[in-house]
Amino acid sequence: MKVCSLKNAVAGIGLAICLITSVQAQNNYNPATGTQSQGVGEPRERAKIHTELGAMYFQVGNNAVALDELQIAISADSSYFPAYSVRGLVRLGLKEYDKAEDDFRQALNIAPNDPEVNNNYGWFLCQTGKERQSIAYFLNALKSPLYETPDRAYTNAGTCALKAGDLEGAQNYLLKALQLSRDGALNARIELAKLFYKRGILEESKIYLNDALRMMEPPTADALWLGLRLERKLGNRSGESGYASQLRSRYPSSPEYQEFLKGSFE
Repeated sequence: MKVCSLKNAVAGIGLAICLITSVQAQNNYNPATGTQSQGVGEPRERAKIHTELGAMYFQVGNNAVALDELQIAISADSSYFPAYSVRGLVRLGLKEYDKAEDDFRQALNIAPNDPEVNNNYGWFLCQTGKERQSIAYFLNALKSPLYETPDRAYTNAGTCALKAGDLEGAQNYLLKALQLSRDGALNARIELAKLFYKRGILEESKIYLNDALRMMEPPTADALWLGLRLERKLGNRSGESGYASQLRSRYPSSPEYQEFLKGSFE
């Protein structure tokens, strides 16, 4: 059987479908009832399967089913810490911050040195106004020699350091992410483009932004807004107009387009 691993959940919908169908087929799993007709397995095995399903449903935007799957996982094995960590991310997305904090704390109590748990909790802190505190958890994740995606922790550290105003630290983390990445480091390139824009190194910013734009389809509102402001500062009215046109046609209700309409370019 082809099994898609939890650590690769970020790969997207295609992988989600792979995992959901392969796990369900292997275990005769009924998602409507959360039961298996045969091959039930040990509690840890069930917890792992339902955590993987929860992560996949989270990736495709079905938070309600994701929470159901993760509760089944925790009920099967209350010591299976990845279930709490993933549920913390789901609850973060739902802005249930107190519940998310509880889940991350539970995961850390069980596995204080697990790199994924530290990375996820660091991201939670960064998204809830505690950017400076988050860095320690990303760095803790990077201490593990078994961590298979250190570029993600470096990217997150750089993103959060940038939000905290530590431009030097952010640049170091993001360049390290770029060095270690195996998939092009799209997010690191976007954050480096923002960083160099803040520093006024506009041509360098443009290089990283153009690299990122070649890797994404469609471009995000965030990337288009950065491109618009960058071309404006460079005095390229044609380039600015092109980004504005894309922002208007693709994301007319976005916060970025509303800022454009208000003339708030900084």
